Amino acid sequence: MTTRPDLLTSLRSLRATPPEGFDEGVLTRLGLEPAGDGYVLVDGPTEPLFVAFGPEGVNHVLAARTVDGDPGRFAEAHRARFGRGLRPAPAPTGLAAALRTGKAGRLAFDLRGATEFERAVLRKALEIPPGEVRPYAWVAREIGRPRAVRAVGTALGRNPVPVLIPCHRVVRADGAIGEYVFGAPMKRALLGAEHLDVDGNEQLARTGVHFVGSDTTHAFCFPSCRHARRITDRHRVAFRTAERAVEAGYRPCADCRPGEARTA
Repeated sequence: MTTRPDLLTSLRSLRATPPEGFDEGVLTRLGLEPAGDGYVLVDGPTEPLFVAFGPEGVNHVLAARTVDGDPGRFAEAHRARFGRGLRPAPAPTGLAAALRTGKAGRLAFDLRGATEFERAVLRKALEIPPGEVRPYAWVAREIGRPRAVRAVGTALGRNPVPVLIPCHRVVRADGAIGEYVFGAPMKRALLGAEHLDVDGNEQLARTGVHFVGSDTTHAFCFPSCRHARRITDRHRVAFRTAERAVEAGYRPCADCRPGEARTA
């Protein structure tokens, strides 16, 4: 038979994790407003952005024009998606630098609302350097899910922190830039601000060139790769597929890792 002291000890050892949003819900029922996340309106690479963040990191980015620059509407959108309120707060350390350079790898992100697959996709997109693009199939292959190309597109479409996690650097296999959460014009503008020749990249793809190699190093890359851009016309070799490049004796670039990426 369990003694009273033993029962009390057992009860003290119990731990329970409340469901997400439980604490905010309790405060709301009591007529109290939870502290919520902080937010700031900042100048992005091409237009103003609302950025929300909490103790775990940046968790929400919206182009200000999508809510007519209204902080109240941004707060409504934030609460609808995350169940938390918003309050003005100083910008987190590193945010300005991340927006200025396009390199947000050192910025903390709160992706608790995403699935493990979605987090893997977003982390991989974060690895694409500014001014370079990769196809959806590349992301799928890199995360070990080569058949999940459509799911990759869906995950990128649900990116809660676009611009900072650069889903705009993922494009269609045929070279077209594809859709974007804030519209294709903004996607083109963001890539242009990163000094990618968007029109030139698309035109190259329309001619059937999806990979380029150097006849001096015998490495091949995606055309937007920084190494590919340094190849002179005299030494540039064009390939329709990665397989053709390998058959010709070229090895994949160790940085952009074109690997077995296909154009279909």
